[in-house]
Amino acid sequence: MTSNTNALELIQAVKQADSTVSLLNAVKALANARLEAGIPTLIEVLSYNNPSPAIAAVIGLVQLGEVAVLPLLNLMDDYNYGGRAWAIRALAGIADPRALETLLEAAATDFAMSVRRAAARGLGNLNWSKMLPSEVNPAQKRVFATLQLTCQDAEWVVRYATAVALQGLGSSVKLTQPDLVGDIKAQLEQMLATDADLAVRTRVQLALNKLRI
Repeated sequence: MTSNTNALELIQAVKQADSTVSLLNAVKALANARLEAGIPTLIEVLSYNNPSPAIAAVIGLVQLGEVAVLPLLNLMDDYNYGGRAWAIRALAGIADPRALETLLEAAATDFAMSVRRAAARGLGNLNWSKMLPSEVNPAQKRVFATLQLTCQDAEWVVRYATAVALQGLGSSVKLTQPDLVGDIKAQLEQMLATDADLAVRTRVQLALNKLRI
């Protein structure tokens, strides 16, 4: 009873906040409580178009981990690109492969740069040990195919995130799919030779250096 009462009080504090400061404090309190009952409210905050509370909500959702994955997938606001971007960041932080299809679609097709960036980065960070062994290799190849698309994105921040993701994917498959590692390195080499942005090329070089160790 006490836990339920506490959850209701924390949720009400978020819903009744009348300033950014009070909202931020309420969201932090709810996030720190790590209550499953608070997940829908934390997800709702992602669509408030208020960055500080959204960051606090993302941190709270990531701390809750796997239990937040399905609510995030089911309650994501498809009509609010800011809320979508924050939700994708939360899914990327949790790194549960149940978010794979959502991340693949968002990285390749979402109109919002912030969504594509968050999704691309998340694809390189998935916890493959939580997927059936027979599904891992095909899924990793699908991730690589999508990252081949995002490395050509018009926005440099998406390409930067792709370099980070390619490094993460390459590290994940180094022992299990050496041929894929070779393909990843070749893709990074191409980015290094052709990308117009210095920041992207610098991050690509770092990824190559890490994968060569």
